Amino acid sequence: MYKSIVIGTGPAGLTAAIYLARANLSPLVIEGPEPGGQLTTTTEVENFPGFPEGIMGPDLMANMRKQAERFGAEFRTGWINSVDTAKRPFTLNLEGGETLEAETLIISTGASAKYLGIPGERENVGHGVSTCATCDGFFFRGKKIIVVGGGDSAMEEAHFLTRFASEVTLVHRRNELRASKIMQDRVRENPKITLGLNRTPVEVVAGDNVVSGLKVLNNETGEEEVIETQGLFVAIGHTPNTKFLGGQIETDEHGYIVTKPDSSETNVPGIFACGDVQDTKYRQAITAAGSGCMAALDCEKYLEGHATHDWSQSV
Repeated sequence: MYKSIVIGTGPAGLTAAIYLARANLSPLVIEGPEPGGQLTTTTEVENFPGFPEGIMGPDLMANMRKQAERFGAEFRTGWINSVDTAKRPFTLNLEGGETLEAETLIISTGASAKYLGIPGERENVGHGVSTCATCDGFFFRGKKIIVVGGGDSAMEEAHFLTRFASEVTLVHRRNELRASKIMQDRVRENPKITLGLNRTPVEVVAGDNVVSGLKVLNNETGEEEVIETQGLFVAIGHTPNTKFLGGQIETDEHGYIVTKPDSSETNVPGIFACGDVQDTKYRQAITAAGSGCMAALDCEKYLEGHATHDWSQSV
């Protein structure tokens, strides 16, 4: 039995753990197969306050984890198969048959960027391949960039990247973009953006950890060609990691957890959500950390008025 269990160890989950631990709530933090979240796949982080010279993504996450441990947070690696939210205490069913109980839950399982699934892509993440223009655009100043995608997110990424890149090529496998008209018009009117429609990405071309091009299939001619680039931004959407909840927590049509306005509270009392698992707009490390703070404070306040377990008898 735990007062609070935090599920996920990205910036949101670790910040929540720091705040809960400092409040003497002894949280248990469950980390899945990717401890630290998406920041562990990035190289240098330059936009997190407090690091004027920047910091490596994995180092930032390691520091946050050490800080939570320093105040008494407990960590456990495991895969959660399902959660029973029908009654308190809540029950977590882990892979291997183990079960855990908690008075409160903080869900910070994030959202996983969708990838193309082509050769050379995953191994070059952080070395020319990115899924976040806001995070990494600065590193491609004066360079040629490719953005893959056809929706509003891809249009926003391409338009944003023209602040840094010498030119941006927008690659989409269909002949028409599916983005809203206003976003399409903005892209078509930008002199730095070239449309590469009817082209299906086939392979990321790279050598010595440096991306040099994207091999595509020209769907009109049936021939393969290589588009020169020094950076590839994949903008085909994200998938929130909420499947394990089994529909017990309210989500939107895309699977993101719905929280109450100006709060981290979900539709189930005692369960809170923070970070990218409920953020469809900002998706930044600093905003995730801020929402983790909110979730911890909301959780602490909830426990003050709804505790059902006599913790004075616990060891």
